Amino acid sequence: MGVLRNPIQYWVWRDPSRRAYRLLRFAEVEADGGRDLARAAELTRDARLRRLYLRHAKDEQRHADIFRGRGTDLLRSLGGGADRAWQPDWLAPGERGLDDVRVEREGDGALLAFLHLSEREAARSFAAYSDAVGADCDTRNVFQHILRDETFHMNYTRRELARVAPRRQGWLLWRARLGRFWKSYLRFAVALGNVFGTIVLTLQYFILLPPFAWAAKRAERREPKGWVTVASATADRGGQY
Repeated sequence: MGVLRNPIQYWVWRDPSRRAYRLLRFAEVEADGGRDLARAAELTRDARLRRLYLRHAKDEQRHADIFRGRGTDLLRSLGGGADRAWQPDWLAPGERGLDDVRVEREGDGALLAFLHLSEREAARSFAAYSDAVGADCDTRNVFQHILRDETFHMNYTRRELARVAPRRQGWLLWRARLGRFWKSYLRFAVALGNVFGTIVLTLQYFILLPPFAWAAKRAERREPKGWVTVASATADRGGQY
C-alpha cells in the first residue's frame, strides 16, 4: 500500500546503501540546525523563546545522534557492499534546518515563521519516509520517534509567532513561504543544470570525439612502420653535439 501512495519515495528509500547515507545526511542537517537554534537562543531578548529555542536545539542534536546511529548501523550491516548510491536530494530533502537563514539578521517573528513552515514540512516528509522504508522497522521507528518532536516544534513555533507578532504573523508566514519557494526553485535549477550538463558532455563525447579519432587513425596508417632514419640537422648549426 505504501508503494501505491508514494512510489517515488519508495524508490528513493528502498536501496539500503542510499538509505544509510541519507540518514547520515539528515544527521548533519539536524546538528547544523541545532547550532543555529543555540545561536538564536543567545540573541533573543525573550526569556520564554530562549527556553524554547534551547529545548529545540537539544532536540535537534538528539535527532542528529539518532540518525547517525541508525545510518551507521545500516552501513555496518552491509559490510563491504555499501557504496554511495546516487542521492536525489531534491526528491527526499528531509528537514533543511534553518536552510542558511542568517540568525543574526532575522527577528524572532521572521525566525519563528520560517521554523514553523520548516517543521511542518519536515513532519510531512518524515511521515512519508516512515511509510516508504518498507520492512525496515528500525528505520521506521526512528522516523516515528522524531516525528513526535517535529509535531511539538511545529505547534510551539506557530503559537509563539502569534504571541510575538500578532499583527504581522500572516505577512511573516507568506514571506517565509516565498523564501522557501525561491530556495526550492534554486535547488531544482541546480539539479536540472547538472542533468543537462551531463547530457551535453555525453553528446559531445559521442558526436565530436569519433571524427578526431577517425582522422588520427587515418593519419597513423600513412606513417611508415618501424624505425625511420632521420638525417641529422645539427651539423650545419655548428652546435657542440
